[in-house]
Amino acid sequence: MSNISKYAVTQTSRLHFTSADDELLYDDGANGPDKSKPMAANLYGPGSKQYGKAQAAQQNRLLDKLKKKGKTSQTADEKLEEQAEFLAECTESFENITESDLVGRELFKAIYMDREIGFIAEQVAKHIGEWGNFTKGSTMS
Repeated sequence: MSNISKYAVTQTSRLHFTSADDELLYDDGANGPDKSKPMAANLYGPGSKQYGKAQAAQQNRLLDKLKKKGKTSQTADEKLEEQAEFLAECTESFENITESDLVGRELFKAIYMDREIGFIAEQVAKHIGEWGNFTKGSTMS
């Protein structure tokens, strides 16, 4: 008999961000991009407690909306904020990314809500939605 738990996924995975034109992103150095400093996120995957908690919170927000009298639709801004909230809860950390003086969860949410760099949130959502990115042999850098 084979032990099924040997197929368990890892809790987190690293995603090296790419630009809108599919170029790997690096921190800007004095002489251009510093290849030793990739812009990346460490993300909680579908097998983690953090992802489960974020998913439950997202579903609870949806149920709360349905309970309100007749309001079942969302504005674009509400949808963006809800997605940013979910993705921020699924983010462990960023590497080589700054925005104003923000840190931690506030930084994650600000990045995910920024429409001009919406490709970042899209990459994160796609990445955490694929179990294969969290296998023990998977590397996404």
